[in-house]
Amino acid sequence: MTPSLIRGRPRRSRSHISARVAHSLLGVVAGVMWLVLPWMTINDDAPVAGARTSAAAPAEDESSGTDLVLPVAALAVVLALAAYGSVRRIRRTRSRTTPAAAGTTHVGAYPAPGTQPPLADLDDRSQAALVDADNRLRAFRQELPFAEAVSGPEAVSPCATAAEAAEAELSAACAIRRRYEEGVPEEAAALAGVVGRCEEAERRLTAAGESLRTLRALDRDPAAALASAEARFRELTARTAGAEATPLDDSVTGYLELAKDGLVTATVHLNQTHQATASGRPDEAAHHLRAAETAISRADVLVTAVARLRSALTEAARLIPPALTGAEAELAPFRDSTAYEGETYARLLHADAVLAAVRQETTSGQPYDPLGVLRRIVQATAPLATGRSGVLAVAALLVARESVAAADDYVTVHREAVGAAPRVLLSQARLTDGLPRADALAREARDLAEQDVRLRGHPA
Repeated sequence: MTPSLIRGRPRRSRSHISARVAHSLLGVVAGVMWLVLPWMTINDDAPVAGARTSAAAPAEDESSGTDLVLPVAALAVVLALAAYGSVRRIRRTRSRTTPAAAGTTHVGAYPAPGTQPPLADLDDRSQAALVDADNRLRAFRQELPFAEAVSGPEAVSPCATAAEAAEAELSAACAIRRRYEEGVPEEAAALAGVVGRCEEAERRLTAAGESLRTLRALDRDPAAALASAEARFRELTARTAGAEATPLDDSVTGYLELAKDGLVTATVHLNQTHQATASGRPDEAAHHLRAAETAISRADVLVTAVARLRSALTEAARLIPPALTGAEAELAPFRDSTAYEGETYARLLHADAVLAAVRQETTSGQPYDPLGVLRRIVQATAPLATGRSGVLAVAALLVARESVAAADDYVTVHREAVGAAPRVLLSQARLTDGLPRADALAREARDLAEQDVRLRGHPA
């Protein structure tokens, strides 16, 4: 006998016992009525002429007693039927196969206490926790250079250590989230793990933020911090003007305009800081000074990205000729062998076609993207490369490093509009050992971040 049948037997026996009780109760009521009804209809006493008058009073008492029999019997029948209906209803509820509603103990019951939230709500919560923790970490790290400029690196070292610990927690949260998106089992547990890691990262940043505020003491004496911020502002203004002298790549188009907007915003807040300090409003001065520092940091990220990309393009253009030579050295053993066929032969043909197209593009005299060309060389030869040419490894490192840095800069500048998905991919790109894979993840993260900005708009 199967376990399901064994488990089902007690329920059937209880229901059958309840049904037998109800039927027995009905039988008792029917028997009582059967015994009572003859008393109401049969009278065996012989008629006596002289007794008519004297028996009148007892007859009235007897009739009054027999008049209560029918209401009592009717009441008993009603109670019996109600008990039987209740038993049938309970039996149907226990034996039905319709599943209970979500968050309830059984069909038609109120929600059970302590039930887990729906998976969709937990998914949204985990994404929001990732975004909040990452934004807070980026803002905290932007404040550290301003504090270090006034107090020195040793005083800021504990805060920098806390930021590294928070980044480790956030990286673990992103890794869990990535595995969940790839179909990890126990989905609710995975999402809860993401939320827990993000909460731990924010706890560390909260404690470090309190220490940093105590160290800086902007609400008591913002004069030194204000002078440091103005010095960095002047240096950044000069760098922004110098970055306009040369043409820019498409990936940083508009960066200098955004940097100028940030400098204008910083100018306004620096002036308001001076006014609040002169008027004896230290709290307001501290607020405007932090806003100015945020605007300066964003402008610095943009200008630095332009300068870094220009340097990377120059280095990539220099590496293209030796990368082509190294690619030919990697492919030579496959050309000399007569044993290769199938997939290897197809990869060799593809690599030859890519290298021929690169040579034609770089010698045509038309503008081209040196990083893009270097990426194509690395990707075409990677499936057949054996590590004989070190220049290809250098080229792959340059391409991947620039892709990760560009995606990270974009998320930092537009962090109010960027969702969780680009941040997860960017975190995985930082931790990936394979350089072509890291490059692909970083570029995908940049594309998703740009989609978020187009959808939600650039933050004010």
